Amino acid sequence: MGKKKSIAIIGGGASALSLASFLDGDLFDVTIYEKNKTLGRKFLVAGKGGFNLTHSESIENMEGKYSPQEFLNEALVVFDNEQFRDWLKTIGIPTYVGSSKRVFPEKGIKPIEVLSAIKESILSKGHHIMYNKKWLGWSESNNLIFQGELEVKADVTVFCLGGGSWKVTGSDGSWSNHFSEKGMEIIPFVPANCAYEVNWNPEFILKSNGKPLKNIAIESRGHRIEGEAVITKFGIEGNAVYALTEQIQDQLSKVGKSIISIDLKPMFSLEEVEKRITNSKKKTTEILSEDLKLEKVKIQLLKSILSKDEYLEKQVLVKRIKSLSIKIQSAEMIDKAISTTGGLALTEIGDNYQLNKMLNCYAIGEMLDWNAPTGGYLLQACFSMGNRLAKYLNNN
Repeated sequence: MGKKKSIAIIGGGASALSLASFLDGDLFDVTIYEKNKTLGRKFLVAGKGGFNLTHSESIENMEGKYSPQEFLNEALVVFDNEQFRDWLKTIGIPTYVGSSKRVFPEKGIKPIEVLSAIKESILSKGHHIMYNKKWLGWSESNNLIFQGELEVKADVTVFCLGGGSWKVTGSDGSWSNHFSEKGMEIIPFVPANCAYEVNWNPEFILKSNGKPLKNIAIESRGHRIEGEAVITKFGIEGNAVYALTEQIQDQLSKVGKSIISIDLKPMFSLEEVEKRITNSKKKTTEILSEDLKLEKVKIQLLKSILSKDEYLEKQVLVKRIKSLSIKIQSAEMIDKAISTTGGLALTEIGDNYQLNKMLNCYAIGEMLDWNAPTGGYLLQACFSMGNRLAKYLNNN
């Protein structure tokens, strides 16, 4: 066998971990260059709120959760959620499907144990990991320059540099300047999967801060998502809101505000709500609580937005229960967002993630301009991209 080709992986997040896990150690001399003292810091932070690794729904349904959808379809087919779970099991991380249909490590397995298992899988292939090696750009001869006066000439370079949120983990988007200097288009980062600002009635937020809105549907620009949201002093967040990031952010960028519509009782038709309200002889609040089974926070929300006359007018109340307009004023600051959209424009890469302007250089992961809601979709996409690129490199 001839001399192995060298592969430099820049960054140590989810897409880098996936890529290194599937690259053939017999073919390549692989080194991960990580600017922090450890790998996967954002990977671990994501695990604090319930470590959902992927989602169990069909791959056909999963494809529709991404934007732009076509960009990730092939990667998801090459390495789908079932294959991801099967692979995790082979490295000692069995998983289970929760009531939300999300996939988690089996009870008792901590995020750090998942990361350690992946790291051991990488090292077992003979790959290398170098820490405290921040990438500083390219030399005049296009070699990679790292902190500590390290210059590297690799046969293949793969950039896995992350998005622009959670700077404490090292994901700050500062890499984008180096790509801009090479004439590549960078789409400005904007927060995704984040809270949105709402100017709530002070009395309402005093009673309802931190309360969940369960079993609702939220609509924005013709897109309707069923799920949950949480009322906060800042505004509103939660999975039903996160899934509408693209629509909300588009409105915010174009007109400086976004109007979402909340259906407080999606399991009932408009006619059923009308029937229960108009046929009852009870007081309005009793009807909502007893006949419609609306939780207290939903009733308080209605009272905070409707005038007293509107609240007592049954026909108006029926319409608002099924479509309550909320004005969003802004998105939470980018550093508090779970993820970002923006980054390296997809027009800058070819079919196999190779940079159009630099041969043998590739880019994958959140540094590219795509979006997904929470619920395991982000990690699945990063692992699917890493696996797909590894298979391409292994066979070419």
